[in-house]
Amino acid sequence: MRDVETATFGGGCFWCVEAALKELHGVEAVTSGYAGGHSDDPTYREVCSGKTGHAEVVQVEYDPDRLGYEDLLEVFFTIHDPTQLNRQGPDVGTQYRSIVLYHDDRQRELVEAYVETLEEEDVYDDEIVTEIEPLERFYEAEEKHQDYFEKNPNDAYCTMNAAPKVEKVREKFAEKVAAGD
Repeated sequence: MRDVETATFGGGCFWCVEAALKELHGVEAVTSGYAGGHSDDPTYREVCSGKTGHAEVVQVEYDPDRLGYEDLLEVFFTIHDPTQLNRQGPDVGTQYRSIVLYHDDRQRELVEAYVETLEEEDVYDDEIVTEIEPLERFYEAEEKHQDYFEKNPNDAYCTMNAAPKVEKVREKFAEKVAAGD
């Protein structure tokens, strides 16, 4: 049994982030869910109301011998716009905010350093607004939201929003994309 580590990211609709990160070699599983808020065991409808404080996030289980946390950060900051406050594309509200929920001090240090480097190198025209917070609790989303893009590739939302993120990962990170493992 390989050692597996966990990372948690929110960058808009979890369907899009999940689909893109599942492409990576070394990713064992991606689970859509909710985190960063104040209500217990929220539903999709409650999170969409914006009243729970939770963001739509994905929890990524990955093999650190094949994929580093830094690699995940690089892909995550490429597939969404970390300068948009409380929105990504057509999705607006705090539930769609850019957020990295770290699991330990090492992850916190790595994400803080990564964001600092992006800022120093002026990678984005605007300031990065990504929240960096400790993960307190992750709530798994309802089953219909798991593997949504995979199950609904022709869904209009998916073709307009998730598919371009998947293609971006395949093109920009071809060396990191799973090759049938």
